Amino acid sequence: MQSNHFPRHIAVLLLASLACAFAGNHIAARIAFDDGAGLLLAILCRSGVTMLVLGILVLWKRESLRLGAGVLGWQILVGCLIGLQSFCIYSAVARIPVGLALLVVNLAPVFLAVITFILGGPAPTRRAAFLMLVILCGLLIALDVPTILAAKGALDQRWLEGVLFSLVGAAVFAAAMWISDNRLSRMAGTVRSMLTMALVFLCACMAGFAGVVPGGLALPETQGGGIALVFLVLFYGAAFSTLFICMPRLDIARNAPVMNVEPVAGLMFGWLILDQRLSGLQVFGGAMVVAGIVLLAHRRQG
Repeated sequence: MQSNHFPRHIAVLLLASLACAFAGNHIAARIAFDDGAGLLLAILCRSGVTMLVLGILVLWKRESLRLGAGVLGWQILVGCLIGLQSFCIYSAVARIPVGLALLVVNLAPVFLAVITFILGGPAPTRRAAFLMLVILCGLLIALDVPTILAAKGALDQRWLEGVLFSLVGAAVFAAAMWISDNRLSRMAGTVRSMLTMALVFLCACMAGFAGVVPGGLALPETQGGGIALVFLVLFYGAAFSTLFICMPRLDIARNAPVMNVEPVAGLMFGWLILDQRLSGLQVFGGAMVVAGIVLLAHRRQG
């Protein structure tokens, strides 16, 4: 039977483009935050537009919104976790270079392997454990930890907060992935994603009106910040929607590691657009992280 997948080079190019669009969303977010835009406002705009697009797809495909027994609670939990992850990654992007924040967030596959093992799944192989060690070492180099320790000075508060937000975001996203794979796998992907975005939107609304995040709904101070906010929505909404529209033809099981181009694109865009410069050693550490994650994902899906 003839495959319905795109040719390999087309699928890889499309996935790499989507990864760049996701990275562009975070660059636009940093510009908007620097201009005074609130974190919750960005989440509301991003999740609201994406929810609408996915809702149109669900209606177009005539997919059922009926949830099976025992699914509702897990779906609500996933929505809350993704809402928290969105807040964490934007909080990180607002504090540290975008590329570094994305590198840390891309530790999600490592957290997923650990969570799977803790919850009764297979233990990581020796190869996987070695790759995790390489990823950790690369991350420490990328974050310039050796230099910070050698200086024996006080840690920069914003740097520390940014790294911690990124780590929490990675762990929370891994937990959401585990639930999606093990408790919500029978749901249509578009329906699950639409409901998740709706819950993220609802969580951001509740947090905003409750005043949990000071200035969370603040508008940008200048037109430039407003334009960045628009690009944030366009990049994320277009990439997220395209991913789900083309998913059946992308051969994700084979090509998913290409999406790890995102932190590389984040480093490049951060340098070109935001003048966020890293040392050669930090770039080398980032390359170790990306290579390790790609090899880890390749092994898991192979």
